[in-house]
Amino acid sequence: MASETAWVQAGATTGELYYRIAEKSNVHGFPSGICTTLGIGGHFSGGGYGFLMRKYGLSIDNVIDVQLIDANGRILNRESMGEDVFWAIRGGGTTSFGIILSWRVKLVRVPPRVTVFTVQRTLEQGATELAYRWQQVAPRLPKDLFISLRFEPINNGGNNKTVRVSFIGHFLGQTNRLMQLMNTSFSELGLQRSDCLEMSWVESIVYWAEFPDGTNIDVLLDRVQVNRSFSKGKSDYYKAVIPKQGLETLWEALMDIEDIFVQMNPYGGRMEEISDTETAFAHRGGNLFMVLYEVTWSESDGAIDAAARYVELSRRLYRTMAPYASSNPREAFVNYRDLDIGSNESNETDFEDAKEYGAKYFVNNFMRLTRVKTKIDPENFFKNEQSIPPLPMRPAR
Repeated sequence: MASETAWVQAGATTGELYYRIAEKSNVHGFPSGICTTLGIGGHFSGGGYGFLMRKYGLSIDNVIDVQLIDANGRILNRESMGEDVFWAIRGGGTTSFGIILSWRVKLVRVPPRVTVFTVQRTLEQGATELAYRWQQVAPRLPKDLFISLRFEPINNGGNNKTVRVSFIGHFLGQTNRLMQLMNTSFSELGLQRSDCLEMSWVESIVYWAEFPDGTNIDVLLDRVQVNRSFSKGKSDYYKAVIPKQGLETLWEALMDIEDIFVQMNPYGGRMEEISDTETAFAHRGGNLFMVLYEVTWSESDGAIDAAARYVELSRRLYRTMAPYASSNPREAFVNYRDLDIGSNESNETDFEDAKEYGAKYFVNNFMRLTRVKTKIDPENFFKNEQSIPPLPMRPAR
């Protein structure tokens, strides 16, 4: 740990990375996702975010080298690929440029003890007012404090539907200081000491991944999810506060769909400080929070019929939230792949089609990504329905 760096193979999971760091040090961590079975290769290449993002930025903001196989079979590192390619694969997704073998990361400092909490409120308990206030507070809190929101429709019996809002917090410090911050900045939530748990950073990963209380950190080495289901995810970025009327519209949509959750993750802090051109990941300053909408269903629902119904429900919710989300373009997170926002036919890459989804995933970085693609993979060997195309060939004169 003297160098505070590590090489991580692309096939490792986030859980394995966290576990191996904790084996060596109780004062180091890494900013990455809370899902512990995510593959490092793809997770990092799309950005990689988690509850340390307001303190240390994204995974890619802490990557310092890489090994990549290009279309000619060469193994390249940062020096041999050049800074343009290194820029592109940090946030632009690597499936357009090559195959990642490993990443070299800069570890970050964390205190020996951190504090986590979950506070839940239903609509009847004032959740609308609190969610409205959260939008104003969460992006402006000190960098050490990250409070995420989760919305879930629940049934209180009979046809008594409501929405439960969970405020899930992570603080790089101990309870006494957290209570001072919350009483000053977000007293409306009513956080109590009894809501707070102190633990090591790696134990907080287990907490955020929603394993049962008392689960040993060895669970981070499990590479396969136990409870698997089908899902459809869509994403949004919000640059303005959703008004209370908009939240009430969201509640109605959630109760109509039922099998869905919505996660809001606050920006601010380090995310405001890094330029949107520093890496290919362009969703930086100006965003208050990002959102994941995810509908889920199981095989018992009848996979094919259920898929069509739930996908349409997710699209309906997405249309409902359009007035409040970012626009021109309506931005989206590349690692929540969504073919609804534009795609190519299989084994084809039309430049005009790519501009449609490229603007949403990469905003003003899209054209630079196409120039990098032209440089490293001009024949477009690496392609998929939403890949980066090389620049169009100019017709011969």
